[in-house]
Amino acid sequence: MMPDLAPPQESDGEARLAALAVLAQHARDLTDAVALTDVPERELRAVTAELAALTDRLGAARRTAPAQPDIGPDGRFRHLGNAVVGDTNPHALPLVIERRPEGGVRAGITFRPVHEGPPGLVHGGVSAMILDHLLGEAVAASGRAAMTGTLSLRYRKPIPYGTPVVGTAAVGRTEGRKTWVDGMIALPDGTPLVEATGLFITPSQWAEVVLGG
Repeated sequence: MMPDLAPPQESDGEARLAALAVLAQHARDLTDAVALTDVPERELRAVTAELAALTDRLGAARRTAPAQPDIGPDGRFRHLGNAVVGDTNPHALPLVIERRPEGGVRAGITFRPVHEGPPGLVHGGVSAMILDHLLGEAVAASGRAAMTGTLSLRYRKPIPYGTPVVGTAAVGRTEGRKTWVDGMIALPDGTPLVEATGLFITPSQWAEVVLGG
């Protein structure tokens, strides 16, 4: 069977999730500020004390896991705690993915200073994570549900952070429980920066629901 999804949140729950999403965005802004700050040591120590107090306040009531997948009020699947697209996860960009009428998916991306690998450039593992997610979304857009089996990447040109780029992915072919997907991160003019090919596998326990057998 497919994993159960939580029903839509009550209206007051939605308001709380919206507030949490705003908090997560401020946390992203904070991490970028930490990465780039050049304030004096005295100010660093003062801010650290304030952050420690805020961390204690947020830790006064804790869940055992980030927000889990559910169906939002608009009827769409969402995963607020996801490391790539989760609005309430400070680690996420968050990536906003569009399904294309002709098939596949697309997302505008601007990496941040905290994604640095080589000086001034995005870490290759971060771009791999983004492409892994985009390829999985392309599988979902094709009407299948699957998990990454293999992921191969070709780093053609470095990605500078702070520069808008575009991520795309589309299913190439399917065979039983296997789905092959291609994707890339490119400049807006189409110049490829990182290319990816993935093999996604539909778990046997999902196959009856997803594939009809």
